[in-house]
Amino acid sequence: MKPIKPLSVETPQSRCRAGLARVDITPPVGIYHRMWGAALHDRAEGIHRPLLATILWLEPLTPVQGIAPAAALETCHIVIAIDHCILDGEEMLRIRQGVAAAAETSVDNISLTLSHTHGSGWMSRSRADLPGGELIGPYLDRLADQLQTLARSARATLAPATIMHGYGHCSMAAHRDFWDPAAGRFICGFNPTGPADDTLLIARISDDTGTTRAVLVNYACHPTTLAWDNRAISPDWIGAMRETVESVAGGVCMFLQGASGDLGPRDGFVGDLGVADRNGRQVGHAVLSALEALPPDGTRFTYTGPVISGTWIGTWCHAPLDDRSAERKSVWRWQRHTIELLYRPELPTKEDTLRQLASLEFQERAAHAAGDAALERDCHAGVEQMNRQLFRLKTLPAGKAYPLAITIGQIGDAVWILVPAELYQVFQTTLRYRFAPRPVIISTLTDNWQPGYIPASSSYGYGIYQDVIAAVAPGSLEVLIKSVTRLVREMLLESEKAAGNSP
Repeated sequence: MKPIKPLSVETPQSRCRAGLARVDITPPVGIYHRMWGAALHDRAEGIHRPLLATILWLEPLTPVQGIAPAAALETCHIVIAIDHCILDGEEMLRIRQGVAAAAETSVDNISLTLSHTHGSGWMSRSRADLPGGELIGPYLDRLADQLQTLARSARATLAPATIMHGYGHCSMAAHRDFWDPAAGRFICGFNPTGPADDTLLIARISDDTGTTRAVLVNYACHPTTLAWDNRAISPDWIGAMRETVESVAGGVCMFLQGASGDLGPRDGFVGDLGVADRNGRQVGHAVLSALEALPPDGTRFTYTGPVISGTWIGTWCHAPLDDRSAERKSVWRWQRHTIELLYRPELPTKEDTLRQLASLEFQERAAHAAGDAALERDCHAGVEQMNRQLFRLKTLPAGKAYPLAITIGQIGDAVWILVPAELYQVFQTTLRYRFAPRPVIISTLTDNWQPGYIPASSSYGYGIYQDVIAAVAPGSLEVLIKSVTRLVREMLLESEKAAGNSP
């Protein structure tokens, strides 16, 4: 019998300094809450669960002193996760600048990411003239102040930490590009036969005593359980998910939205708050299952040889990492890049949009006068779509292409990719496949919602919502995947060279 070669199984992990803080950012009841064109209310009438903001302050294990401004990304990276659907790009920049000033760092070191809950309402100062809109400005001003204070609180908790990464699976998210044969068109809703990425990436952040400080959950699913019939401020399924995880694991549960452009809850678009909680508990229990599979910090699972006990039994143990392996877990590298994505040639013009808006407003008034409630509701939804289209067109940068600013980081074994917009799931499935077995944390809706949806090229031309409102041309997602792949490979190669290893 040939001798058995020693074997070991590595669990991806990272070493750094981490600080955490959280605050309640729930808007007041009565604030403008309309997120859906089909909604019949404007103001929030209650609170389902609180909206939260969580800051994760990350630094290299050995803080860099006196670093040059050109290398500011080497000092720290601060991830702010907040329960909102979309915020204006200027608003997000204003918040990031305020946090950067409070944290005494570069704004490029601040990533502000949205959970994308549609139960939060649309917090845009452009809605100030609508019912409840007068509360939006003061609320956003207070939010910016809260996050600056929160950043200082997070910095005060900085301490060495180990991040253990693992994968689980959850079937709550489903494909949502569905062909309706009766209507003869694609709609945005549960597609029983469509592919859906069920990957659940989790990260346990522990201090050097082994105490869990946070659980990071990276999952791709639109928080659209609650739709037009819901009149309560809500984090949607994310609220119950967090409570489920924290009740068992301890620490703070922080959620990062994955590439969910074509993914939504299997059971969604309802007004029943209980459905949102059930969806959240489903994800929460999947997170807890994945957490239980993680080994102790700073170890690898190593084969220790056979033991005779009726038959030969193979034994394994969780052995501490050797010094060289442990040192590699503290690799720290962050970069900021801009990728140009061409606008689609048929992008609507302001003039065409205004003409459609005028026509829909006329039809809405006529339907109201005729007492046709159903037609009035449909026309009002169309008016809302045109108003939002006007706002999007106004905020898109001039030129032939959209400058998409992305952040890429490496902490130990893990790769972080933080991108604006709403991306289709193929973005994350492709990148995770290409860089396996490294964990690839993907956070969308980061630093900006624009340019809106970035669908796969095969999804253009079918008249589905994500296609209709997409500002960038077909093929943009594929360009982005190719560009990010190259940038990540270059960064990993730099890390290998710095460590004195061949690529």
